[in-house]
Amino acid sequence: MGHYARQGVANPCRRSLARPACEACVNGAWSTPLGVAMFKHVLVPTDGSELSRESARRAVSFAKSAGAQVTAIYVKPKVSIENEGDLMDPSALHHLSDGSDKRAKEYLGFIKKVCKDQGVKCRTVAAVSNHPYKAIIETAVEGDCDLIFMASHGPGGIRSLLLGSETQKVLIHSDIPVLVYRAQPKEPRRRKKA
Repeated sequence: MGHYARQGVANPCRRSLARPACEACVNGAWSTPLGVAMFKHVLVPTDGSELSRESARRAVSFAKSAGAQVTAIYVKPKVSIENEGDLMDPSALHHLSDGSDKRAKEYLGFIKKVCKDQGVKCRTVAAVSNHPYKAIIETAVEGDCDLIFMASHGPGGIRSLLLGSETQKVLIHSDIPVLVYRAQPKEPRRRKKA
């Protein structure tokens, strides 16, 4: 049982969805004061980046401590002849599709291995969509997930205001709780001298 649950206090990461996951949340088992697990099925999206891999490791550790299962998802871009056929050779479209299938297998295979090593039940989903946040939410709903565990690169200044991120979109549109994991920087950021 996590330290907040022992004290009868609600999980702060669940209540404040925009906050990064705290160590107690990532490393402790969340349960109610009666000992019933709060989370039984965790959705873990991946894009294959190192941050996403670190987030997946933390998510699997969290799922293990909570006694939950994991569903890992990778969202492949939709490539169709109708959209790009006039601009690209059809064999190039086929090559792009094969490449995204290989990436999906690699990225989801990584999470599946982490789950196997930790003894956590895992299933994988390779969805196809040009809107990853929609595919993530749909998969969570269809899979009866009760938590989405995602990575975030953190504030990105003007870039994040203009472009947004898939994590922000999931936070805005999901009715399922979202736990946002943000890795701590390895070195403090220093200003460049002019």
